[in-house]
Amino acid sequence: MTANAPIRLAVVGIGKIARDQHFPAIAGNPDFRLAATVSRQATALGDVPHFATLDALLDGGMPLDAVALCTPPQVRYALAARAIGAGLHVFLEKPPGATLSEVTALRTQAGAAGISLFASWHSRYAAGVAPARAWLANRHIDRVSIIWREDVRVWHPGQAWIWEPGGLGVFDPGINALSILTHMLPRPVFLQDATLSLPENRAAPIAADLRLSDTAGTPIHMDLDWRQTGPQSWDIFVETDAGTLHLARGGAVLTLPTGTQQSADIEYPELYARFADLIQQGRSDVDTDPLCLVADAFLRGKRITVEPFHD
Repeated sequence: MTANAPIRLAVVGIGKIARDQHFPAIAGNPDFRLAATVSRQATALGDVPHFATLDALLDGGMPLDAVALCTPPQVRYALAARAIGAGLHVFLEKPPGATLSEVTALRTQAGAAGISLFASWHSRYAAGVAPARAWLANRHIDRVSIIWREDVRVWHPGQAWIWEPGGLGVFDPGINALSILTHMLPRPVFLQDATLSLPENRAAPIAADLRLSDTAGTPIHMDLDWRQTGPQSWDIFVETDAGTLHLARGGAVLTLPTGTQQSADIEYPELYARFADLIQQGRSDVDTDPLCLVADAFLRGKRITVEPFHD
């Protein structure tokens, strides 16, 4: 990569998230050029060079500066480590890995190699999150309520990996809310207790109920459920001494006591702007706080068995 030249990027894993979000964001950012795609299942994207595996891409000697890993998290570590070893900057789709120790190891490897590693949390870039964070900075927070309910058949049809260990189950969308929460509140958050509802034929939860707290003792309740039909619910309510803050539609719509504000979807364009900045500055951004809370829920949560789930 030379000065002012676009960052030559390969996207590894061509599923729904790559097609719906990554490719449009890359196309709209002049700092990047889509140099290649990698997938065993999907076919080429137009005339962009396509490879079945990351090894095939790297062994072919194509000039490359960075990769965006959009695969399921269970296979992410080996791909990221291979890319880091090849001197490439790495964008990790959320969650950044199947385990915390994997992400910690990647952070160490990236630091030693002098490359940029970006653990992305797209919901933090929803339009309402930054102004919500600013508004809460000097408020006394009384309580927080999170309601994150959606229909898994609509958003993750036929995705068997998401029900396997490391796939997170309902925490795959739930971690989006936790990424907003840990970014928005002025104090650290930790888990008090949790109940995880696992279908009798699945290894990951379909619903979860969490009680959390910040270090000032503020109660935080989180209701996650993948069995929602009809209207979907992605809401965060924060009660304060100045009134209630409400983030709706996953953070896109912010309502304060003074009124409601809503902007266009900017999450993935902002992620790629951030990735370009990190590369240009020679820095990494690897925040594991949301994944820590999910790990704590699996570590400390009570498991109950519920009816089987079938796609």
